[in-house]
Amino acid sequence: MVDQRDALGTSWHDSTWIPILSANNVMDYFAERTNPFYDRTCNNEVIKMQRINPDHLHNLVGLEYTLLHVQEPILYVIRKEHRHSPNQVTPLADYYVIAGKVYQVPDLGSVINSRLTSSINHLQEAFKEARSYARYHPSKGYTFEFKSQNGQEPETKKRKRETEKELGSLFQTQRVDMLLADLARKFPPKLPNQPPPPNPDGEVKVERAESVASAAPSQASEAKTKPPPDKKPRLA
Repeated sequence: MVDQRDALGTSWHDSTWIPILSANNVMDYFAERTNPFYDRTCNNEVIKMQRINPDHLHNLVGLEYTLLHVQEPILYVIRKEHRHSPNQVTPLADYYVIAGKVYQVPDLGSVINSRLTSSINHLQEAFKEARSYARYHPSKGYTFEFKSQNGQEPETKKRKRETEKELGSLFQTQRVDMLLADLARKFPPKLPNQPPPPNPDGEVKVERAESVASAAPSQASEAKTKPPPDKKPRLA
């Protein structure tokens, strides 16, 4: 049995069981002798030794393990409880088997304590970084300089930037932009054929040509209907 204080930081698995793990054998997997979460004084062990039907487990009194939730093929939740009667049990702990590894489910107090500790740690880091920017002058009081005298970044920000670079490569941090640019180079987009923009000079020329063409027939008709000029007598 693992110590209750160290249970949240402990995990267990057996590689030989993982490929065949299912809802039918997960309780046998959890009852392995090398599993530190399994208490061999439980009623499940009594039923197994006496070869009794597991359905009679609720008729016994004492410690027992039951399969609480199944989400095949990756997640199984097992509850440790103390049975007082066929209809009354007291939950003691929950364990989840995810991808073949067994962990103890943290209680609410442990979750709150972990979140508060993480928040306090982030606040301390923020105050430490803010304190590195603070400058004091007797006549001006406190001021904040986010760059050093030579125009370079402070050491804390520089270390943070170097740490971010170590977390991943350029492809991991900018992989989407690189992939899109590569696809755009390999498969350039095809733009639809657009008509040429209208030429203002061409429109004027067309209008002028149309006006000249419309004026020519009118002049020809006037020439046909106009009488010939009268002949004046020649003076001797």
